[in-house]
Amino acid sequence: MTTKEMIEQGKTYLGIEFGSTRIKACLVDETLAPVAGGSHAWENRLENNVWTYSREDIINGLQDCYADLKKDVAEKYGVKLTAFGGMGISAMMHGYLAFDSNDELLVPFRTWRNTMTGAAAAELTELFGFNIPERWSIAHLYQAILNKEPHVKDIAHLNTLAGFVHFLLTGERELGVGDASGMFPVRDGAYDKAMLEKFRSLDNVKAFGWDIEEILPAVHTAVQGSGAKLTAEGAKLLDPEGDLKAGIPFCPPEGDAGTGMAATNAVREGTGNVSAGTSIFSMIVLEKPMKGHYPQIDVVTTPDGADVAMVHCNNCCGELDKWVNMFIEFSKLAGSPVDVSTAYELLYKNALKGAPDCGGVVSYNTISGEPVVGLASGKPMYFRQPDSDMTLADFFRAELYGAMAALKAGNDILFEKEGVQPKSITGHGGLFKVKGAAQQLLADALGSEVSVMSTAGEGGAWGMALLAAFGIEKQGETLADWLEKRAFSGMEKSTLAPDAKGAEGWKKYMENYSAGLAAAKVLGEI
Repeated sequence: MTTKEMIEQGKTYLGIEFGSTRIKACLVDETLAPVAGGSHAWENRLENNVWTYSREDIINGLQDCYADLKKDVAEKYGVKLTAFGGMGISAMMHGYLAFDSNDELLVPFRTWRNTMTGAAAAELTELFGFNIPERWSIAHLYQAILNKEPHVKDIAHLNTLAGFVHFLLTGERELGVGDASGMFPVRDGAYDKAMLEKFRSLDNVKAFGWDIEEILPAVHTAVQGSGAKLTAEGAKLLDPEGDLKAGIPFCPPEGDAGTGMAATNAVREGTGNVSAGTSIFSMIVLEKPMKGHYPQIDVVTTPDGADVAMVHCNNCCGELDKWVNMFIEFSKLAGSPVDVSTAYELLYKNALKGAPDCGGVVSYNTISGEPVVGLASGKPMYFRQPDSDMTLADFFRAELYGAMAALKAGNDILFEKEGVQPKSITGHGGLFKVKGAAQQLLADALGSEVSVMSTAGEGGAWGMALLAAFGIEKQGETLADWLEKRAFSGMEKSTLAPDAKGAEGWKKYMENYSAGLAAAKVLGEI
């Protein structure tokens, strides 16, 4: 059967992911290979000191992304999109979306990027004996309670961004277990009963008429599935032109961490992945429970409910991109303009020629706060030793190191204190598009082989399409077995091992990086 026939007969799967700077749609055929895509660029805004996107941003972005997908399909195959075999929604995890009984937002969406819940996160961590990061939904809710925000009494539902879009399209308030684990701690595929009870027992929570378990979305693993289907209203919302038919089955909505694990074949115990775009985070699927809890390490789950140690850093490519754009601007001034792809290729590959310790140059990519290294707020900065050569290679190597430094700091704790040693780590996302550059530096940083697959640039939207396909095809298989057999059998990938000189360079770099954090903290507070 041709790709055109698969599209016409609705034998394709669609994943849509709301990233921090781009909403992306990925359509796969029956072989699970991407056959068409769409995208919509967007940016969060800092309004009243809150990083946010409006409801209109979300809906308009969804529609524009889908329209771009329709256009791509029409141009490539000459057909209209009317149906899919299955579909799913994923998005940046965590944050705070609070709704009243009329499903109206009570306050603007507070994204994962906000670092405003320190008091609540610390108190809940102590109460639960379990690390609660600042960006988790329960931390935002409890901080709003501590702040005596008037909207709290009117809460009827809480959700994540993926769960909200899923609700708009299907009418169902539910989440995949991975995304749910960023709202409230999860145990055995459901919200932790003991922790729910501890939260209920807090005096300043008892004052409200809602129950925490009732305002949270229902939880489903990928194996359990959803049962949700595209409604007529959802079809019209997604495709205002009216070509899309209702009734398409949905898998549970997931967070970008879960789709990253699916997209890198890293849901089996002992495997791991690093997703690197606007933010950077690592996910190591645990083979045994952690002995302690650490503010730098979150415990979330795979889409099928296995415990995962997550080191989530708020900042990655944002500052890098600014520097690349500045060099592109210079190339235009010099009368020899280079395109974006060429600029990244030249600068990243040249960075590999820099000194392993970056020649005394240190970069902080902290556009926003970075809790993993103790920065409540952030300003990008760099410093260098007075005798540094300050070559372009050293500077850009430092920028790439800076994009990964907080991630390394968190994983060093996991590896050293918990004895975790992943069997494999796979990288995906924009940072890895230049072949071999960030991949080698990450291998040196983590002391582990790092693989990048041929689908590395597809990212979470492809991972979501895979979960949608699993939701339809699963027949008693585990997600790990299905992925290995269906999606990754024969997948082309490159693997790089750590380099001893690079590892030693990282050690020296991190000494300088750690020493300069006090200055970064002061700068962030200005």
